[in-house]
Amino acid sequence: MTDMKDMNDLKEMKDVNDCIFCNIASGEMDVPLVYEDELVVAFDDVSPQAPVHTLIVPKQHVASLNDDPDPALLAAVFGAAREVARLKGIADSGYRLVQNNGADAGQTVHHLHVHVLGGAELSVQMS
Repeated sequence: MTDMKDMNDLKEMKDVNDCIFCNIASGEMDVPLVYEDELVVAFDDVSPQAPVHTLIVPKQHVASLNDDPDPALLAAVFGAAREVARLKGIADSGYRLVQNNGADAGQTVHHLHVHVLGGAELSVQMS
């Protein structure tokens, strides 16, 4: 099994066979999960940008929103975000969801995912 320290070396890979998030979702990598259901997994970001920084990743490989993902899959991602916020204790205080799509947006792992950020007052600046 690959562990979390190898994630930074793998995150730039674009091929589905090398996809770090596919490896995490399938259990090939030893990553503690925050949440899992039949469509998605959630785990804490290896380089957190807030006290709570959890990623929600579909189990099915979808590179980006431009790949026209199934609306049911998108609903599962956002439903998981609500549950992750509850599990992490930030549902009432507030949280931010971020989805980077493409190079200009800062997407470095080419597998659709949503960041759940919270646990402190976040800046209103989005750049």
